[in-house]
Amino acid sequence: MIVAEILEGFKTVWSRGPKGIIRKYRCTDGPKKGRVVAKPVTCTSGLNLKQSAKMKTTRRSRGVKQAIKRYQRLQHPTSIRLRKLNRPRPKYKRKAR
Repeated sequence: MIVAEILEGFKTVWSRGPKGIIRKYRCTDGPKKGRVVAKPVTCTSGLNLKQSAKMKTTRRSRGVKQAIKRYQRLQHPTSIRLRKLNRPRPKYKRKAR
């Protein structure tokens, strides 16, 4: 972990984008902790309560459809590549015997 990541409150991750794999940020503290955002400045901004309430109702009404679409999306080769990119790296390599 880099010192800037501790001070700033975000961690770099990779995500799907319109032209392939792009870099995004996961908030490690603040009101949007755990969320993946496009800009690290977004981590410290406030929540939009109207928008979050609307999204909760949308999830309740379309939950099954979203789950099916999510399963199909996770089978895509780009998503499989992303899982490998976002996996934490070991701090040392083991030597072969």
